[in-house]
Amino acid sequence: QIRLVESGGGSVQAGGSLRLSCKVPGEVVFVRHCMGWFRQAPGQEREAVAVRYTDTDIGLSYAESVKGRFTVSDDNDVHMLYLQMNSLKPEDTGTYFCARDGLQYRYCSGLSEQDFDQWGQGTQVTVSS
Repeated sequence: QIRLVESGGGSVQAGGSLRLSCKVPGEVVFVRHCMGWFRQAPGQEREAVAVRYTDTDIGLSYAESVKGRFTVSDDNDVHMLYLQMNSLKPEDTGTYFCARDGLQYRYCSGLSEQDFDQWGQGTQVTVSS
């Protein structure tokens, strides 16, 4: 079972920035997998924040609520997925999860949350007003 490990969460004031990181185990192939960041606020369903097809810009997609503020990127050399979050708002508060589609060469377009079969444990982001 592939286990992803997130880090970088914390507490910031509105307008601040955080960078989340997600480590993919070194023994698996990193490139050409759909990976993404999801978040879940208390009492709400989990939602997709940003997805990308690793090592390319194909299928790059953001939730409307974060467009222009969040940037998802990756580094194949160290098997890392990142989420740079700027201009944070209180409504960005929640637990952020990294997820990966274990099927290589499947584009992100059309995938649902259920297609992501590898997940991290989540990292908490709290934005105060």
